[in-house]
Amino acid sequence: MPMQLQSVRLIITKPDGKQHPFNLEPGVYTVGSDEKNSIVLAHPTVAWRQAIFTFQDKGSWVENVGAPTGLVLDGRRVAGRHVWRLGEIAQIGPFQITLAEVLAKPPATPAAAAREAAPAKPVPPAPAAAPAAIPPTPPPSSAPQTPAAVNISSNADEARIQGIKRQIHAELIKRLDLKRMTASRVDEPELRNSAQRVIGEIVKEVRDKLPSGLDAVKLTKDITDEALALGPLEDLLADADITEIMVNGCDNVYIERKGKLFKTDKRFLNDDSVKAIIERIVSPIGRRIDESQPYVDARLKDGSRVNAIIHPLSLVGPCLTIRKFSKDPFKVSDLIGFGSICQEIADFIRASVIMRRNIIVSGGTGSGKTTLLNVLSSYLPNDERIVTIEDAAELRLTQPHVIRLEARPPNIEGKGAVTIRDLVRNSLRMRPDRIVVGECRGGEALDMLQAMNTGHEGSLTTVHANTPRDVISRLETMVLMSGMELPTRAIREQIGAAIHLIIHISRFSDGTRKVAKVTEVCGMEGDSITMQDIFIFNQQGVDEHGKVKGRFEPTGSVPTYVEEMAARGIQMNHRIFDPETWGLR
Repeated sequence: MPMQLQSVRLIITKPDGKQHPFNLEPGVYTVGSDEKNSIVLAHPTVAWRQAIFTFQDKGSWVENVGAPTGLVLDGRRVAGRHVWRLGEIAQIGPFQITLAEVLAKPPATPAAAAREAAPAKPVPPAPAAAPAAIPPTPPPSSAPQTPAAVNISSNADEARIQGIKRQIHAELIKRLDLKRMTASRVDEPELRNSAQRVIGEIVKEVRDKLPSGLDAVKLTKDITDEALALGPLEDLLADADITEIMVNGCDNVYIERKGKLFKTDKRFLNDDSVKAIIERIVSPIGRRIDESQPYVDARLKDGSRVNAIIHPLSLVGPCLTIRKFSKDPFKVSDLIGFGSICQEIADFIRASVIMRRNIIVSGGTGSGKTTLLNVLSSYLPNDERIVTIEDAAELRLTQPHVIRLEARPPNIEGKGAVTIRDLVRNSLRMRPDRIVVGECRGGEALDMLQAMNTGHEGSLTTVHANTPRDVISRLETMVLMSGMELPTRAIREQIGAAIHLIIHISRFSDGTRKVAKVTEVCGMEGDSITMQDIFIFNQQGVDEHGKVKGRFEPTGSVPTYVEEMAARGIQMNHRIFDPETWGLR
């Protein structure tokens, strides 16, 4: 007599060796590290959604949904959907899942048994021109429609839609030779129109196999973006509120909005799709990424900073990090509006730039150093020759006389690299009035200090550091990285004579960025460099919404070059340095 599936017994063996048996009703279950999955395997090596388990009357199946770390069934790595037999072990990351038992019961009535034994109706063949068959929708579970069952269905639908996109994308590549058209430099609008036309034809051919409610227009746009643009990232790049995009493999896309991280529902078709988009970014600017050079720094057309790293260095799949820049560069008025700086501090910094003080902007990763450096650069006079030097050109200066230099990585033979240090040395022969270095992180610090001490005053740069005092230690270390065996005192004398002002910017707990300290470097006393804080941000707690409360304040110290400002005709109200009159401003 035909039997009906009643329940399935699985045993999960955790990384510590402990086993956890549990029973499941017939149905479709998603498996991954995210809490939205039906079966959650919390571990860094497990993808957001890595597999789908299906249990029906006719058998059990396990499906690898294209996660980078893969799936092993009974000792063999599998792709796609495979039958899961009793006793077989499915390994996902460090977890082992055994199909231990299948419990069945006889049908409730003879009529049910007759329905079970009835032959299935033949399915008409797919049209010859259509791509590979769209995966059929899994039959509904006989389990009651609980909220958990609804979630399982939605996740299964999402997996099926991703499968449809992959197959249409593959068919597009077959029908339209995208690589040849790109290599032939076909105009981008013409290329996009051709792709949309072909995708529209494919979608029409398989329209009857698409899930109900799936928007064919949106499907066409998504696949076109995946094939020719930046895929799921296009909508994120268009959102002005998003400041950073982080792709951790094909299934995990995070964003930063107002200083806070959020996970999105965006996904790529597979790891190859992520790598293709990385290639699309780096190729136009002469960069490359492959197994011999598995990481790269690059930029988008709007100047947004890009970093990519792939296998074998990344174990979670291709990773892509995009630091977005505003379409219109931020002005000092914008920073004042954001609460990142106050008008008095901005006026003092502007006067210092005009005075040709050498200034370092310091801070941690993502604190806003480059944005602040761009604002400082806007203070540079229009009648001066400015040379900017960067790893990936991000600064956007509006002065008429700007020369932009960009470092170059080695070629495929490991030759031809041009470093920041090389460009700093070369810039000294270009008759610069000002040198702006995007970031000092190595031996170029020595050349930068020498330039500042030999007539190239008014230079600007950034340094990664936690405090203004740490900037001095970092500069000492970077000078030693140049390979010059200089005594510590000589290095400190160079730093004390070259650097005039350090502006330290921090990202606070609520995600806001603020100028935390403005510190003057006063010179040497004995073997130590003396410094004094001119302005600080005094945090006074957080409000009921978690927003940082505080105010910018002077410390009472007066910069040593205030009198020189007056001699050069730069007017500066000395009351801004007096804590007692600060509240009267």
